[in-house]
Amino acid sequence: MGRCYNAEVQVRRYGDWDKRGLFYLARTLSGQLQAGEDYQELRASIGLHLLDFDLFTASLAEREQAIWRFEMRDEIQPQITLGNILQLNLIELNKADRLCLPPGPLRTWITFFKHWREELIMASTAHPPVIQAMNRLRALSADEEARRQAFVRERALHDEVSFLNEAKREGRQEGRETLARNLLAMNLLTDEQIASTAGLTEATVKALRNQVVTQRATDRHDAR
Repeated sequence: MGRCYNAEVQVRRYGDWDKRGLFYLARTLSGQLQAGEDYQELRASIGLHLLDFDLFTASLAEREQAIWRFEMRDEIQPQITLGNILQLNLIELNKADRLCLPPGPLRTWITFFKHWREELIMASTAHPPVIQAMNRLRALSADEEARRQAFVRERALHDEVSFLNEAKREGRQEGRETLARNLLAMNLLTDEQIASTAGLTEATVKALRNQVVTQRATDRHDAR
């Protein structure tokens, strides 16, 4: 019967990202049937979220695992399941890259997502789908700004509102500075606009911008 997929890339962590992911995954299931259709027509709804941050870090076991699959299982007897009709897969990209998974397609894809800008690393890639993805990126590189703007319009509106409200509820300097850093990374607003949105002074925003620039330069140097 096939499957329905909900694939997302999350570049930063915010308070309700898990609820958001489950909401859209559930919609891929609930939206399949029209009135009067048989439940047998339902296809498995599978979420695939690539996270560019470490999510589970509370214990050593959590820090040593980067790939997670959540299904409908019984709490007492987890071997008893309701099938994979609803499944959420998470890959913590930073962890997976750091832990060096066994060679194979999954490791190659993780390398692609973490190092696609690094030609020396990607030159050794032999997995055809990844090569195809690289070629597609090169073809789109001339229109990168337009693609980024489209992404912001389509997916980021609800995320930014949620993050802003969370920072305002917390009312902490840390939350405001985190919001400012995220807006700086998007490279869409002036320092004055970011200061107004995050509730900071322009001087603070300029200092944060200098930190971001310095960190990027350090990361580029370390990657060589």
